[in-house]
Amino acid sequence: MVHYVDDFPGRSIILEGKDYLYFGGTSYLGLQTDPEFQDSLIRNIKKYGTNYGASRNSNVRFSIYRKAEQQLAQQVGSETCMTLSSGYLAGQFVAQYFNVPKYRLFYAPNTHSALHLATNIKQAVTFASLNIAVREHLDGKHKSTPVVLLDSIDFSGAHYPDFEGLRQLPLKKIILIADDSHGMGVIGDQGGGVYAMLQSLGPKELLVCSSLGKGFGIQAGAIFASDKRMAQLLRTPFFGGASPAAPAYLATLLESRDLYAQKRKCLTDNILLFLRGLQRKRRFNFMNEHPAFSYSDPKLTDHLFTKGVVVTDFKYPNEHAGLKSRIVLSAHHSAKDVQHLVDMVNAYPMQ
Repeated sequence: MVHYVDDFPGRSIILEGKDYLYFGGTSYLGLQTDPEFQDSLIRNIKKYGTNYGASRNSNVRFSIYRKAEQQLAQQVGSETCMTLSSGYLAGQFVAQYFNVPKYRLFYAPNTHSALHLATNIKQAVTFASLNIAVREHLDGKHKSTPVVLLDSIDFSGAHYPDFEGLRQLPLKKIILIADDSHGMGVIGDQGGGVYAMLQSLGPKELLVCSSLGKGFGIQAGAIFASDKRMAQLLRTPFFGGASPAAPAYLATLLESRDLYAQKRKCLTDNILLFLRGLQRKRRFNFMNEHPAFSYSDPKLTDHLFTKGVVVTDFKYPNEHAGLKSRIVLSAHHSAKDVQHLVDMVNAYPMQ
């Protein structure tokens, strides 16, 4: 069922004059409606303007970009960082950069469309088939370096937190590119996402791209990589020709470091409260420290709606794809909200 709203869907939404609790979307830290976060953004819009359409290579440059990128790189644990106007653009940037004869692209199961190109490269159905394809490539006469692209969090639990499928691959010979849009700002040490986890697996090279809209609440994307690789990316027409993220957003990111930490603590408390009360946990796919709980029973969605709860439930990324049904907790939910959700889920007679 499609619902149309006129205000941002925060902890609650109004549908046809009735209030519903909203446990969907990707506003994991609940920042988009947080007054302190909004006040910071408004102040920075007055200082930096609503948008900045010039190239990052212009002769007049905002210093806020490098400051924000340095903080992000430190938080994530990478040598350096590049920000762009969206996470989707960041994914397309790295995918197109490596789509040349020097490299050979391989897609892991359930990889997001942000990393896919308009080519005939097929996505692997399983990690077993991906493993076979990569090893056959390495054993052949090909001189191109294999590049494996994946989503760090695909909501099936196949990747984060254990990355069992990746561990099957000869990672020392592979360049790894991960989209961490659903982990960045939410999981990992200080919200640094999966970069350090993937680096510990020992790939030949690691790049991580991400939206900053989900975990950080700002309209921007980022790429994390080594100094050497970043220097190459910065010289491309793709980087020089694209408009950057609005500087007001990055200034707000810099100012909100303590707020981000507070919100992550609230989110962790809500996850623990939900898990402590949840019966029949096996009916859900969920990951350690992550607030999304996926399920496959469409009747549960209907049951929750009748009880005043709206969750994520639609076909993604297009109408031909499978139904994505999940409960998403956020830092803006109160303990009372979460307890109501627990009671309504436990009241559903799941078979």
